[in-house]
Amino acid sequence: MSATEAYGPLFDAHLHIIDPRFPLVGNQGFVPEPFTVEDYRRRTAGLRVTGGAVVSGSFQGVDQSYLLDALRTLGPRFVGVTQLEPWVSDEQITVLNTAGVRAVRFNLFRQGRESLDALLELGHRVAAVAGWHVEVYVDARELGELADRLAGLPRISIDHLGLSAEGLPELLRLVERGARVKATGFGRGDLDVAAALKAVGEVNPEALLFGTDLPSTRARAPFADGDVALVYEALGERLARMALHDNAVDFYHLRTAARFPA
Repeated sequence: MSATEAYGPLFDAHLHIIDPRFPLVGNQGFVPEPFTVEDYRRRTAGLRVTGGAVVSGSFQGVDQSYLLDALRTLGPRFVGVTQLEPWVSDEQITVLNTAGVRAVRFNLFRQGRESLDALLELGHRVAAVAGWHVEVYVDARELGELADRLAGLPRISIDHLGLSAEGLPELLRLVERGARVKATGFGRGDLDVAAALKAVGEVNPEALLFGTDLPSTRARAPFADGDVALVYEALGERLARMALHDNAVDFYHLRTAARFPA
């Protein structure tokens, strides 16, 4: 058993699959290298991954073919987080839900806020049609002016600890209003990661959702197995186990997954 395996089960709440068999869209001139399901399994072989959330990146646009294939291959403990055009039909949302998609992602960090009104309307619609939540990729420094609108959605999570130390107070205020936070992408922002984890956990111990962010495209520092140890060191065993597994199992409505004893 590896040192990381000794920490217990991990629900990987944020991972990307990049399969060159399916369409990719250059974003700001960037097209990522392949990272297939097989690559993901090899990279996480030393972790006790029980399931996870496959998240669509900006470079995948609104393509669903890669995501549906990945979910079929990974199995029922994995769910999808997709990007959709605001005018997607209720029927297509239902089809995606049946395939295991459980959330829609708003990428405000790389794709801007020009269509925010339409996206918010979509967020309410996917909640009504399929019970999905909204995942938001945004620099937390922008949350001050967005908070009221985002908090009006039924359920939301914010990616990558909100990215910025300056925005952490705004992120914490949104957590007080019920938002969840992806404890992911530790090499993306300028945060003191341990301090940010502690701060979010103190506001709401159920808010943190850990993920590897593999393959860490465009991150200054990619995911390392030691990031799991950092979560334990910052939060202590009980809250770390919640962040690494139980919180996400609940948030993605996967309560049949194995849970830690209370």
